[in-house]
Amino acid sequence: MPAKPKKPLQGKALVKEVCRRIRLAKTFWKQHRNAPCRGEREKALALYETLTPEQKEQIPQDLRVWLRYRSEKYFGPQNTPPSTKRKG
Repeated sequence: MPAKPKKPLQGKALVKEVCRRIRLAKTFWKQHRNAPCRGEREKALALYETLTPEQKEQIPQDLRVWLRYRSEKYFGPQNTPPSTKRKG
């Protein structure tokens, strides 16, 4: 059975998805799982950039702070990118 085509999120559903992704990234961060944390953070940030200023205000402040400032400190472009694991 083919999968249904997904329509883009809008309104409250989009805000809820951004919050969910930020919380998931924070959970990975607390578990010291940097690779999945980085991936979820990038997805959350991409969705966050699509929000209007009014929608951004609906995101709880602690989540916004973590996404924008704290995680930028550790995952920002000034830091060394993750390396691939060598087999050997």
